[in-house]
Amino acid sequence: MPQTHCNSYYAATVNHVTDYPCLEGEHEVDVAIIGGGFTGVASAVELSERGLKVALIEANRIGWGATGRNGGQVTGSLSGDKALTRQLRRKIGAEAEDFVWNLRWRGHDIIKNRVEKYGIACDLKHGHLHTAYEPAHMGELTDSLEEAEQRGMGDRVSLLKASDVPDYLETDIYHGGLLNMRNMHLHSLNLCIGEARAAESMGALIFENSKVQRIDHGATPAVVTDKGRVKAKAVLLAGNAYHRLERGKLNGSLFPASLGNIATVKLGDEVARKLNPKDLAVYDCRFVLDYYRMTADKRLMFGGGTNYSGRDSKDIGEELRPAIERTFPRLKGVEIEFAWTGSAGIVVNRIPQLGKLSDNVFYAQGYSGHGVATTHIVGEIMANAITGTLEEFDAFAGISHIRLPLGEWAGQQMLAVGMWYFQLLERLRLSGRLPVKRSAAA
Repeated sequence: MPQTHCNSYYAATVNHVTDYPCLEGEHEVDVAIIGGGFTGVASAVELSERGLKVALIEANRIGWGATGRNGGQVTGSLSGDKALTRQLRRKIGAEAEDFVWNLRWRGHDIIKNRVEKYGIACDLKHGHLHTAYEPAHMGELTDSLEEAEQRGMGDRVSLLKASDVPDYLETDIYHGGLLNMRNMHLHSLNLCIGEARAAESMGALIFENSKVQRIDHGATPAVVTDKGRVKAKAVLLAGNAYHRLERGKLNGSLFPASLGNIATVKLGDEVARKLNPKDLAVYDCRFVLDYYRMTADKRLMFGGGTNYSGRDSKDIGEELRPAIERTFPRLKGVEIEFAWTGSAGIVVNRIPQLGKLSDNVFYAQGYSGHGVATTHIVGEIMANAITGTLEEFDAFAGISHIRLPLGEWAGQQMLAVGMWYFQLLERLRLSGRLPVKRSAAA
């Protein structure tokens, strides 16, 4: 059955409650897009701006999945960047580093320009702090600073010592941080719905509560629901972790991980200024990290505790409470008004998966928890590919991915074991029992 939005802060504070019709009857368009999250909606805007007739088909509500459940942070942390660079280096040589660096920041520009162009009210703000949870993390942050300076972005980033952190956060748990004023944070659901309304204003057809049953491949592919059908010149499957379509070709390539978020009661201006005086979004350097920010109405939104088993948390609020109180002792016993979980699509090598299921049926998925900016980059790449500019799409489509062959349940358990292994390596490195692995992630 179709579902409304979960009990999230985003759903409770949305600017516009969508009420698009269910897909019924026959329709014919240039491009049919399956999935009303950031990938599908961003692609719909791109294609509509180019004059194509688009139909967007969503099983529940626009932004119902991970798009409306994430931490709202827009950062240059491109998932799988090192693996992507290694593979691209074999194909395009030294240009691989430049290609990946530019990918990091392209989504920021797309989002900022789109918010301005269409007047989307989504609480967009600049400022992010990447914090060192352990002293060894400062090496990673120093590498990031040096790369940013070499790339001409030195005026937007600065390295903080432990003694600097209290000027930015009311906490003593960090050993420093990298301040980045190019990164942003925002109200994810309001952004997505605003973009959907922009696409609609350009003629896009949008259907909610319309679960796709199958894709009929052929010269003129069709998207079929239980009540309707959309014929198109091209189809884009943009459903990520929440659909079960095309299992023959996609099975074993992507697995859901449960991410949890909470929002406290309103804390008031004074408390908010004490906790986070610069109004920054924050996450730390750990493999399984905490991430948080202040909302526009002065709540703390706090997320973390990624669960790779494929099962949702029983009580994400109580699971996150120790981390909240450890970070901000002032909030001991604070009331949590909203608590929710969502599924992110995890790829084994963390590189987004872009490809074709047939000549004119495309797919895009797998942002591994780094999707707000990346989905907008992918939307542009997919629109380019569908309209005949294939260079960037081909670069991603040619990436070698790992498919786990033992069925989805077994694959999910293998993923969970693998993530546990990487967490163990991290703990050993931080304890000094293994060499610290340096990173250039910005």
